[in-house]
Amino acid sequence: MNTPRPLILISNDDGVDAPGIEFLARVASRHGDVVVVAPASAQSGKSSALTVNAPLTLKHLSGYPGCDAKVYSVNGTPVDCVKIALHAVTAHRPALVLSGVNHGSNAAVNNIYSGTMGAAMEGCVVGIPSVGFSILSHSWDVDMKPAEKLIDRVIYYVLTHGLPDGICLNVNFPAAAHINGLKVTRAARGYWSEEYADYTTPSGEPFYWLTGRFINLEPDAPDTDEYWLKRDYGTVVPVRPDQTAADMMSALAPLGE
Repeated sequence: MNTPRPLILISNDDGVDAPGIEFLARVASRHGDVVVVAPASAQSGKSSALTVNAPLTLKHLSGYPGCDAKVYSVNGTPVDCVKIALHAVTAHRPALVLSGVNHGSNAAVNNIYSGTMGAAMEGCVVGIPSVGFSILSHSWDVDMKPAEKLIDRVIYYVLTHGLPDGICLNVNFPAAAHINGLKVTRAARGYWSEEYADYTTPSGEPFYWLTGRFINLEPDAPDTDEYWLKRDYGTVVPVRPDQTAADMMSALAPLGE
């Protein structure tokens, strides 16, 4: 008797037509039966947002050429996509939830804004091993082939070994012709500076456009994702959706007395 292939659910925040999710679907299809449920349009920066005041529609698409993945779109956020997939698409519980490959960095503090990681976090919250993948280029023409073997490695590892309950992975790759390997790191501390550019409409009304630059507060810390990404390594950061600062519980205990 043949052993059933694992069911792998894939989403993203760049939208169902983004090259990154098609690339990930092709790689993941070597490891299992792939179902893609992704936003109908770009949902970058949506983190773990979900749609609460509008209906969601699910559409079965023709799929990606030469790839066996079943592909659906949802007119919602990445988290909506994972929730709808588990409710209405997957025949049984997936063995793995993947998100990406995102076009743009989700290293360091970007993780908290990321719709890519929002989808991975949602998988983690419901107890499914989950991984978000990103590459440090917003170009849809970026070459993802240098990351292919490393994506393979991560998928195989998680399918084989699983992940601890309440832990998912945030994986980032440099947009480099050769990636030196993978490093397991923590997220670098930093923030975004000069976040908005000021403009004025022809009628004199002010408006603002998101921009800015990332300030790395610890550029020389060799245990961080930003440090190794600048040295052409991929990075793996274990992430907890549970944001409880357990180390502060005792110090803040008097507040409860």
